[in-house]
Amino acid sequence: MKKTILTLVMGAAVLASYGQTPDDDIMNYRRSSLYSLMVNHTDQQFASEIKEAFLQIPIPDKFNNHDLSVKVLNLDKKLEGANSNKENPVITEFLNNNKVASRLVARWFNRDSYTGDCDMETVKERGLYNATEFDKQLARHSARGMAMLQDAGEDLIGNTFVVVNDIRYIDKSKGSKVVGSIFKVLGQVAAAYTGSDSYKSIGDNLGDIAESLKGFSVKINTFLYRLDWNPEQAKLFYQDQYGVDADVVKKENFERARSNYRLKYIGKVESKGGTTSFMGIKEDEPIMMVRKACQRAIDENVVDLQRSYEEFRTKTPLLSAEPLTAYIGMKEGVNAKSKYEVLEVVEMEDGSHKYNKVGEIQPIVGQIWDNRFMAAEEGAVGGNLSYTTFKAISGKNFAKGMLIREITK
Repeated sequence: MKKTILTLVMGAAVLASYGQTPDDDIMNYRRSSLYSLMVNHTDQQFASEIKEAFLQIPIPDKFNNHDLSVKVLNLDKKLEGANSNKENPVITEFLNNNKVASRLVARWFNRDSYTGDCDMETVKERGLYNATEFDKQLARHSARGMAMLQDAGEDLIGNTFVVVNDIRYIDKSKGSKVVGSIFKVLGQVAAAYTGSDSYKSIGDNLGDIAESLKGFSVKINTFLYRLDWNPEQAKLFYQDQYGVDADVVKKENFERARSNYRLKYIGKVESKGGTTSFMGIKEDEPIMMVRKACQRAIDENVVDLQRSYEEFRTKTPLLSAEPLTAYIGMKEGVNAKSKYEVLEVVEMEDGSHKYNKVGEIQPIVGQIWDNRFMAAEEGAVGGNLSYTTFKAISGKNFAKGMLIREITK
């Protein structure tokens, strides 16, 4: 237990320099990193609105944001093979042609594309390493320093994922044309009153959206990839490609090796395509319905991916031990039947980390937080909570800051 407490305190000490609160300290733990992008079908209705909504959706907070500059793949036709669970050739070709794997590696080391300079700041920050000790051990090329690098590779860089969301609009707009007509009439009245056609255009656009948004639904196929980061690649990168002080040779080595970095296809899931409630949406902001439908469907798919593929599962720290609480809820798939293992984080003598299971917990019915997008605005049960409360099934001596992970099998 002492080693675990030492790890948590070490993380808190590093974070203190950023002026964070105790709760912020607890929420800083090792997470997988995620790059999320979408396939935008420019030929479909509301393509621009769906794209705009997607770009507003944040990376789920149980992941580190590892986004790249490109967030949208535009297609002017339906994605062939999107319904298949097999690797999609169009998506994979896009990722390979754009050297996404090498760009993800470069982002880990803040690589300067002009000079090739790299640093370890992101690794240190996300790994919660003691920055001074980390730098000292690396400079010495010590066994502890090498263990830290291996630990970072296995637990951090190797857990870098890419999700590609193929979003299709489903027309379920029956019964919503009255609302759309109201917007159009209001636009015509405003245009007549002001003499400006812009009000008529706005009214027509809102009307068209509202006519469909009352039954707005999207079908999303989400494809999951993982960065293939292995010891051999890591060794080559650190020795031959990790540039310091504008090392031209290492800069060129990395550029030539870009195609050697690959993404491994893991699998895909498909959202159910159900109609999203219009409750909580203001009548003058119908575009929010697009955001609500897209964000909830994507969150649903992220949960399904975690339950289907263990390597994608996330961890969440306990906010308190008495009672047992955590910042996790329905957005992450929590329900009355969910079960979670409680993990103790142990820092080994060589600086690496391991996770020991110390027990299991389960949510308490009636105390499950509904943290889905706009749940509070629609008055959802649990939408007024700030966390989920659990009960112990097995184990004891749980402590604030220990990690929980859903048991999926």
